[in-house]
Amino acid sequence: MDLSNRTVFIVGGTSGIGRELARRFAAAGSTVAVGGRSAEALAELSDEGIGTFGIDVTDGASVARARDAVLDRYPELDTVVTMPGVMLLEDLRDPAHFEAAQTTIDTNLVGTIRVIDAFTPHLVHRGAGTFITVTSGIAFLPFPPMPTYAASKAAVHAYSEALRAQLDGTGVGVVELVPPAVATAGQEKVNPQALPLDDFATEVMQLLSQNPTPDEILVERVHTHRWAERDGTYDDLVAQRSRALAMLPSRQG
Repeated sequence: MDLSNRTVFIVGGTSGIGRELARRFAAAGSTVAVGGRSAEALAELSDEGIGTFGIDVTDGASVARARDAVLDRYPELDTVVTMPGVMLLEDLRDPAHFEAAQTTIDTNLVGTIRVIDAFTPHLVHRGAGTFITVTSGIAFLPFPPMPTYAASKAAVHAYSEALRAQLDGTGVGVVELVPPAVATAGQEKVNPQALPLDDFATEVMQLLSQNPTPDEILVERVHTHRWAERDGTYDDLVAQRSRALAMLPSRQG
């Protein structure tokens, strides 16, 4: 992927990984726009020269409005990055967790599908372009305190595989970005092993620039997650990660 001349729209790019990738694409020479819900964050990015659009991926009408506005301003759009994501703790012994589960699925999975559906006709009509979906190492190695987050990201992985197969021959590629724990959004406070955001973004941009671009963007730190089953470490790692269930309020005290 030539990072110097893309026209990129990053949905969910107002903070963390998305915001940093927006800046990296812009620094490489691409035209970049970001969509999100935070008016304050959008204003800050606008001051940096990045295009900004309000979008709520849980609302189909909002997604459609954002698509129309983006394509009106950037008719040459060729790259759509979908990274809506919420991470919520859930105690599966308490039926009250269902609201968190529903929110997670509607944002992480259904929100991703809404965005892809909105832009697929445009990219297919162009005959060239790229979807970049964002999953997680947790899609491949579950983190038991966040069961629906893991399930939603595993589902986005499967959806990305199917999307790539169905778009074969159209000129539209599908690339899946699989982050490990990255030191952003407070992750560094609960996980001292979280990968520094700057290091993560540098490695991601290097992988994206490879020719051909890999179907999966796997930084070195996430290989342990991605290949746990293949390497025979899956059961032991899930058992280790299950110790984190102690962080659930019902397991404390």
